[in-house]
Amino acid sequence: MFRRNDKSAAEPIPEPKAGGKGRPTPTRKEAEAARKAALKSPGSRKEQAKADRARRSAERGKIRQAMETGDDRYLPARDRGPVRRFVRDTVDSRRNLGEYLMPVLVVILLMSLVPAAWAVSTIYTLWLVAIVGTVIDSFVLVRKVKRGVRERFPDASTKGLTAYALLRSTQIRRLRLPKPQVRHGDKI
Repeated sequence: MFRRNDKSAAEPIPEPKAGGKGRPTPTRKEAEAARKAALKSPGSRKEQAKADRARRSAERGKIRQAMETGDDRYLPARDRGPVRRFVRDTVDSRRNLGEYLMPVLVVILLMSLVPAAWAVSTIYTLWLVAIVGTVIDSFVLVRKVKRGVRERFPDASTKGLTAYALLRSTQIRRLRLPKPQVRHGDKI
């Protein structure tokens, strides 16, 4: 029942593969020692924490520098790539009403503290102009960005570019990250 039949006994035993790994298999004792050494943290817990802080600080420094210079290697994933750079440059090369929205809303808030009829009518007018103007300007910006991406990067995905452009256009220019690399009016 558990014996080999005559056919399998006659078959030759396969030869080991040529080439191999080029070294002997480690013993269990050696393998366990290597695994434990890899798991062991170097030095004390304080030294490890200090090394981790230094490493994280160096990474943050690289990211901060990339945000200043626009270096793609160290930018966050949401800002990386030629398509995102094109969108940033397109937004930064024009004056957007969205970037003035926050200061206008602060003025509206301050004017709402004035108890006068002229202040109320001015608030309503400013509110209407700010919101409608920003919506129209955003619509024009999105069309410009999508057209430019289709022309320059025909195979690129446009997923998320609308939100990226709108968020960037509503930030005050001085506070944008990554920093603008083009001036107002520059050709892209």
